[in-house]
Amino acid sequence: MPAYEYTALDPSGRERRGVLEGDSARQVRASLREQGLLPVDVAEVADTKPDRLGRFSLRRGVGASDLALLTRQLATLVRSGLPLEEALAAVSQQSEKARVKSVLAGVRSRVVEGRTLAEGLAAFPGVFPEIYRATVSAGEQSGHLDAVLERLADYTENRQILQQRIRNAMVYPILLTVVCLGIVALLLGYVVPEVVRVFEAGDRELPILTQILIAMSEFIRGWWWAIVGAVALAIFVARRMLRQPDVRRRFDRFKLRLPLVGRVARGNNAARFSRTFAILTASAVPVLESLRISGEVVTNVPMREAVQEAAIRVREGAPIARSLGTSKLFPPMLIHLVSSGETSGALESMLERAADNQERELDGVINTAVGILGPLMILLMGGFVFVIVLALLLPIFELNQLVR
Repeated sequence: MPAYEYTALDPSGRERRGVLEGDSARQVRASLREQGLLPVDVAEVADTKPDRLGRFSLRRGVGASDLALLTRQLATLVRSGLPLEEALAAVSQQSEKARVKSVLAGVRSRVVEGRTLAEGLAAFPGVFPEIYRATVSAGEQSGHLDAVLERLADYTENRQILQQRIRNAMVYPILLTVVCLGIVALLLGYVVPEVVRVFEAGDRELPILTQILIAMSEFIRGWWWAIVGAVALAIFVARRMLRQPDVRRRFDRFKLRLPLVGRVARGNNAARFSRTFAILTASAVPVLESLRISGEVVTNVPMREAVQEAAIRVREGAPIARSLGTSKLFPPMLIHLVSSGETSGALESMLERAADNQERELDGVINTAVGILGPLMILLMGGFVFVIVLALLLPIFELNQLVR
């Protein structure tokens, strides 16, 4: 029995939203009328994606934290022996977010119809990524869905923690940069003109540094709208260009060559690849399929293409470690651990160890970057303020010399 999302009005005119199961939209409308509600819109629960022409849906999606939470809850209920459809219903009722409720109701309706859980998840590819669906499918085929869901819950939580850690680490430098730019713009746009007006009353020629400061201040006050427009246009053009495969490939390769940014990009993608490859291998997904799906979670284009080329070599009979090491884009420690896992037959545990190692190294790099960027931004801010104050004081110094 499919699930339908509805929007209805109660007798007082208030809007009500929710999810109901029914054989058809007409039956759902009839059920709403029996409850004293006036149906406005009834539609079968389905995935929502951005339009190809660039228009975006106003319906909120399911975030990474929501996915991690519902996976853990579902794994716990399935592990306790609760039937799958009841577990899905319980997790749906537990969630406070309407979108999560509707998605789980849609998955449950397909399971009730006799489809597998993986097939139910496949109806929402924007919510459940391919690794999620492939892992669940492997668990269902092997008869160990509870254990696979536990691993998947650990994976989604670890990935969410890693992403949250990176975002939290970047908050301080970004906030400091915005504050510094704001203070400099405030000084040049409002403070400097008021102070310099005193010096312009005389006929004396001002120092060159003061003249430059006045010109910058006048430019910012007169053309601030052009500066904002130019920055917005540059961001728009850059985003459009980065959608082109060749431009994105060159940009990602350039990032890998940068001293600090390259280490962060390489470590983050290597950790995601090894963690994904580990859970797929542990879930008995075929190696070639695991490599293909693991490559999809790599955001850096050259590294993703390196995984795709490695999959071709593995299909031809080459070892995984040697195939990955050919590109020289992955960290040597990851290659050595994968090679050791292939030799000893413990590839899963070695991939987990490689993921842990990369995440620890990534934490160290991020902490170092934050430790450097903070004082660096403070020094730059101090340098800007020093130049502004010096430009304002130079006319006063010259005036004191003339008085003497």
